[in-house]
Amino acid sequence: MILDLQNPPRGTVRDWIDHRAAQGGVAMVFPETDEMLEWGTLRSEAIAIARTLTAAGVAKSESVAIVHPNGPEGITALYGVLYGGFRATMINLAAGRDAINYALGHSGARFAFVHESAADLYHSAAPDGLTLVSGTAETDIALHALAAEDHALLMYTSGTTGKPKGVVHTHASLLAGGWTTTIAHALTPDDRGFCVLPLYHINGLCVSLMGSLVSGGSLAVVSRFSASQFWHQAERAHVTWFSVVPTIISHLLHSAENPDPDCIERLRFGRSASSALAVETQRTFENRFGVPIIETMGLTETAAQILSNPLPPGLRKIGSPGLGYGNQVCILAPDQSECARNTEGEIAVKGPNVMLEYLNNPEATAATFTGDWLRTGDLGKMDDDGYVYVTGRIKELIIKGGENIAPREIDEALYSHPDIIEAAAFARPCATYGERVEAAVRVAEGSTLQESDLIEACRERLGAFKSPDAIFFLDELPKGPSGKIQRLKLAEALKG
Repeated sequence: MILDLQNPPRGTVRDWIDHRAAQGGVAMVFPETDEMLEWGTLRSEAIAIARTLTAAGVAKSESVAIVHPNGPEGITALYGVLYGGFRATMINLAAGRDAINYALGHSGARFAFVHESAADLYHSAAPDGLTLVSGTAETDIALHALAAEDHALLMYTSGTTGKPKGVVHTHASLLAGGWTTTIAHALTPDDRGFCVLPLYHINGLCVSLMGSLVSGGSLAVVSRFSASQFWHQAERAHVTWFSVVPTIISHLLHSAENPDPDCIERLRFGRSASSALAVETQRTFENRFGVPIIETMGLTETAAQILSNPLPPGLRKIGSPGLGYGNQVCILAPDQSECARNTEGEIAVKGPNVMLEYLNNPEATAATFTGDWLRTGDLGKMDDDGYVYVTGRIKELIIKGGENIAPREIDEALYSHPDIIEAAAFARPCATYGERVEAAVRVAEGSTLQESDLIEACRERLGAFKSPDAIFFLDELPKGPSGKIQRLKLAEALKG
């Protein structure tokens, strides 16, 4: 298997595991326990799991549920399911009992790998008829023949506006997700990523895990993000890059912990995705820690990344998630024609990393595609250099008195205050204007900030019309599994 920087990877995940095992070397390290997993060992364990499932009568492309936090057991289960030709169904441990019940039932899974720490949650949510897989069987049964177009991954969207949708990726699109990361960030076998995001989210699975498989590098994996341990773990594992989300960057910025100089010298870059990174947050982080942050954009439906800023010394445009790498991106007008440069419309993408379909949902699949273009639901503009600027989510737009207001504008104004750790603006029904602007924030410990202070700061930057009429101070803002703030839930949660 040869990595081609111009064309997506050929073959299946099985082929690439075989290739890495033949090359040898370290696949994963786990700094919390000092465990290490070599590619050869990982392949052997994956084969044993694949044979066990095959002997149990699991059909090719049949769903097999994985209910695990980050760790060696969950990773070997995932690779075993993929190696065997089954559809790895990643269960979001943060989704809640009803959503987990729906995903397990909708996926059609008959078998599940369940970590002991998730056993109570699983048993409270699982429908009847699922069999827990524990241990592997001694068998030499032949595995299913595999092709790049076969189902590989099933991952459910957060379902903030309805039932979760099951995104189906093939071996080809899953590998392409690791490839877009590899080519955008010039990953090599000498690189070691740092995975602090859950592998049941597309960023952790495709950017970090598939990125290491395709590039031939290794990966440091921890069970969860810890602001107090992040830099220590990064130094202990000798990582050269990390992928996080804006809320993690903000938490690191407001932590008293500082990295060792050797850690900073080793780090080539940090990577931000899942939601827009506030300009002030990025600049302040880079000034304090000396680590360049590469803002990117991705979706579950595109095996993560569709856009990325170039690495230094390439031109990074702060406030933009960058250019297309490995796929094509355009801006669509309401009539589905392509917009002229610097004109707002819906961001759309096509390429080898785009999903196959939504499982058992042809209507939603058809509504998401316009020809070969997948509609992202994000609004944005493309400048003359091809850099995309995200202006908001179509469903999150605040329409006040007939004027569209992008919540990100208000978020940026709020994040400009050094005491703000998390911020999100949202719409509230209003008899006068149809909708009005409100916001919620989390502030640093010991802050004396008042609502009136923040409203005045917003008015100075944005004018009175776009500024929040009310700002709520919360201990925590609602988030999805990746750490992305779910602003659509705020208005409901803050009723009254």
